[in-house]
Amino acid sequence: MPCRVSIVLLVAFTGLLVFLHCPTSSAQGADFTSKVVRVIDGDTIEVVHNGVPVRILLRGIDCPEKGQPYGDKAKQFTSERTSGKLVTVKVKEIDKYGRRAADVVLPDGAVLNRELLKAGLAWWYRQYSKDKNLEVLEKEAKAAKRGLWADPNPVPPWCWRKPQKGREC
Repeated sequence: MPCRVSIVLLVAFTGLLVFLHCPTSSAQGADFTSKVVRVIDGDTIEVVHNGVPVRILLRGIDCPEKGQPYGDKAKQFTSERTSGKLVTVKVKEIDKYGRRAADVVLPDGAVLNRELLKAGLAWWYRQYSKDKNLEVLEKEAKAAKRGLWADPNPVPPWCWRKPQKGREC
């Protein structure tokens, strides 16, 4: 019987540790300021938070991929505004892979996600965002033919990554 109690306590203790380590809804909404140590692509950066590298996806947008038209420009845009700088990360959700989708506030107070849309270097990612403000910014860039919208038929990154069979992209 003591062995069974020990196993139950061990399982309970392990569960508690997992619970405390896992991001919760309150952690998701917690803002933090960190230094950007790496720009992976236009819509993905890496910061160091509490001594640990953390990958941040820019919420609500999708930039062109590496090798795709405007992919390098989007990465350069993000690099110029963030590399080595302190940014405020406003985590909105954590996906099933543990990636944090966030709004990233630049030192001047501008939101990087929105700045990429304004510059025509990102799409509003409708599938994952219902933020109508992002929709407006995309429409304005499109109307002005800024960035990727200068191309008469820009290919969204989700179509570039994985062509859709039987579905128009």
